[in-house]
Amino acid sequence: MLNDKIERLEQRLTQWSGQLSPLGLASSLGAEDMVLTDAICRLDLNISIFTLDTGRLPPSTYRLVDRVYERYGRRLAVYWPDAEAVEQLVLAQGMNGFYNGLDQRRACCQVRKVEVLQRALKGKKAWLTGLRREQSPGRQSIALEEPDELTGVIKLNPLVDWTHEDVWSYLKQFSVPYNPLHDQGYASIGCEPCTRALQPGEEERAGRWWWEQAGKKECGLHGGAPTIVSSTEKGAS
Repeated sequence: MLNDKIERLEQRLTQWSGQLSPLGLASSLGAEDMVLTDAICRLDLNISIFTLDTGRLPPSTYRLVDRVYERYGRRLAVYWPDAEAVEQLVLAQGMNGFYNGLDQRRACCQVRKVEVLQRALKGKKAWLTGLRREQSPGRQSIALEEPDELTGVIKLNPLVDWTHEDVWSYLKQFSVPYNPLHDQGYASIGCEPCTRALQPGEEERAGRWWWEQAGKKECGLHGGAPTIVSSTEKGAS
């Protein structure tokens, strides 16, 4: 069963790399994105791999960036948020103001992630994600290929039908490096202040923004949050 999924994954990636170039993988360096990174590198596909450094990532995530280079000989492109936008955000809400409310948290994600992704995808025809339907109730309707209103390019989700077990079986089969926080109970790893290990029985994304009401919790990269105009954009209007 898993071998069939791996074969389909490799076929999809190969086809997309030829038809939708330039194509990029937006990697959070989570388990799913490490599956895609390994497949892209094994097949030597013309697919760029980049990550968004929010400035608040766990140290183990930064170390994994170097481990990817050591394993595959490939440097990930790294994109950072606009320094002035971060400064204005912190002045407006404090260093950890995202704990104070949903609007504050979404504003932080907008500056540190959403705006950065839009910049990283300029000139791209499509982008790859590691989204899986099993991850949360809010992701059960994602498609293999879908238009992305946020970025204006095609979003490709080749792991939509993969299970948690599929992902980890792949990582073990191909000896893929991964974030050691996964071994400590972290299922979904984002910014360090916004991520915790799961409690018994919790769904996979329960460790993200755990202080918020359970449900469709997203940063804005994959929907679930309205576009918030940054302070720099407000000043230009």
